[in-house]
Formats: sequence, C-alpha cells, structure tokens
Amino acid sequence: MSTNVGGVQMFKATGKQVKRLGRTYEYNDALWLALSGGGVEFTFYGKRAEVTIQGDNIASGGENLARIGIEVNGGRVVDDLVSQPLKTYTLFQSDVERQVTVRIVKLSEAAMSTVGIREIAVEAAEGIKPTPEQARKIEFIGDSITCGYGVDDERVDSVFSTATEDVTKIYAYQTAQALQADYSMVSYSGYGIISGFTDNDQKLLTHLLPDYYDLVAKSEGRLDGVLNPASLRWDFRQFVPDLIVINLGTNDDTYAKDDADRQAEYAGQYVEFLKRVRARNAGATILCTLGIMGDRLYPKVEQAVREYTKQTGDTRISAMKFDVQSAEDGYTVNYHPSHATHTKAAKKLVTYIRSLMNWE
Repeated sequence: MSTNVGGVQMFKATGKQVKRLGRTYEYNDALWLALSGGGVEFTFYGKRAEVTIQGDNIASGGENLARIGIEVNGGRVVDDLVSQPLKTYTLFQSDVERQVTVRIVKLSEAAMSTVGIREIAVEAAEGIKPTPEQARKIEFIGDSITCGYGVDDERVDSVFSTATEDVTKIYAYQTAQALQADYSMVSYSGYGIISGFTDNDQKLLTHLLPDYYDLVAKSEGRLDGVLNPASLRWDFRQFVPDLIVINLGTNDDTYAKDDADRQAEYAGQYVEFLKRVRARNAGATILCTLGIMGDRLYPKVEQAVREYTKQTGDTRISAMKFDVQSAEDGYTVNYHPSHATHTKAAKKLVTYIRSLMNWE
C-alpha cells in the first residue's frame, strides 16, 4: 500500500514491499517490533529515503526505551532510543539516483519496550521492494546472551539498560550473517527452562521461556500503547526455520547449581520443551547449546537430547558446547560476554552448523 505526494512515495511496512526480520506484528497501520532483531529490510533506486518510527507507552516517559538501529548499504546511519510518539529519520539523501538497501532492526530486547514502523517515504520512481529471501533460515532461542545484554558497556558493575544492548554484535546475529541466513530470535534476559535468574535459592517461575515461546512477545510495551503482545499467539507459518539453535540454561544454573535433583528437573523439562519446539517446527534441525557464561549444566543438555531422541525417535537434534568466556576477552555488565567473546562463539557455532547442515 502506497501513496504518492509530489514525487515522494509513501509506504506502510505492513505491505509486501518489505522483508520482515524475526517476529513482527501488524497493528493499526504500523508494523510492530518487540523481540531482539525484529525489523524489516528493503531496497530502492532513488535519491532520498525517510522512515517514521512510532513509540509505545514506554516511549512517553518510561525507562528502558526501545533501541533501534538503521543501516543503509551496510553502514549504520541511525542509532536511537525511541522516546516520543512519532519521529521521522532521514536515512538517505543524494543528488543522483543510487541503489540503496535499508535494514531497520530493534537492537534491544522485548521485555522492556516495543516499537513500530509507521511509514517509509522514498523519492524513487519504482518505489521500494523487499530484499530477496535467503535460502537458509535459523531461529535462535535464548536468554540475555542472545539479547546482547550489556554488550555496549564494558563496566561489569553497571546495571542493565536497553541502551547498552545491541543484537547485531552477538553470536546469533553474526552466525546468521556468516551463513547468509534469515533469522528469528526469541530471547529474554533472565529466562530459563525451569527457573529464571535467582540469587536467593528460590525458583523464579515468572521467567520461563517455554511459557512465551508460542506468543508474539512478552513485553511491558504495548503495541500502539494499548495491545499486549503476550495476548497474541505467534503464527509459526510466518517463519519456517531450517535450523533452531537453543541456548538456555545459564539462568537455570543459578537455581540448580550442583543439586542433582534440580539438575534432573532441568533435563526433564528441557525434553518437554524440545517436544514443543518440534511440534511447532516439523522440518527443522534442532541444535542445543550452552557454555558461554558457564558449562556446569551442559552434561544435562546432552542428557536431554539423548532422552528426547529415546522418547520420540527423532534424530534431527544434536548438542554443542560453547567455550566458557575468558577474562582476556573482557566482560560487560554483570559479567556478560563481550563483543569479542560473541565473535569467538559465532565462529565456533558457524563451523559446527556448516558440518551439521552440510552448508558451504
């Protein structure tokens, strides 16, 4: 859907003119982004481009605003926290027509805030069109590591902020780029399989990723200020992955520790989550990972994979242990992995996936 005013064509991101990245949702003439990495990509041949971004209820005076990044031909031209109801950004301007590719990405995670793409305006005779679909598709399921928690703040004693999250610097995004794959990410800081992050030895049941896997997103942000994305079921037909990478257990470990019964519960519930993931993604290979912030539970990940295969007969599943982060690569907020650590993790994951999937 487009309109033309004085040679400038205006498009809604809800149409077929953009490629969607990750889980997105159309509501009230805007395309809403909640989860890390959600966004759109499009191309045009022309002289000018603008995009109007819409804030949610958090944008009007809230904390932990949605952070967005906009790239033009691979270079970031906008990096901003969405702090007002509507804001228009000029992305590209030239005296002569040029071929342009634009990627708009939500850099911060879902739980705190959401953001909408309201309108795209271009001075281009042929308008805009979506970038081609990649031949490969990967879904990443994870926690704060996959959200890029603190990756832009190298002070370990700092506090959490969406302003220091940047999903484009993490292992998952780098992996998708290296493998030339479209991606979708379902990740929440502090979430686990049987317990969210806890520092009092009590199980945190409000932060279990399996509870939200079937939903568009869990967020304090409301789409157009009113619609709760956790009230919306995700349509799994919109993104059909070839591969699903699960990286959950870091927060469970704060509860399970060395307790054999708790570790066994983690393994058992992991099996049940794998069954749910398979039920929603019949054709995908599943890869279970752990280890960047500690690998104590990794043997239970392997156990869950074995038990899942035993119970279901499904062999399209495997496990891979990440290397534990090292001090020489630096840490970020609350000892989360640095960009350097994410890059090393991506290299290991890419190598493993190439072999697992026979991807060149």
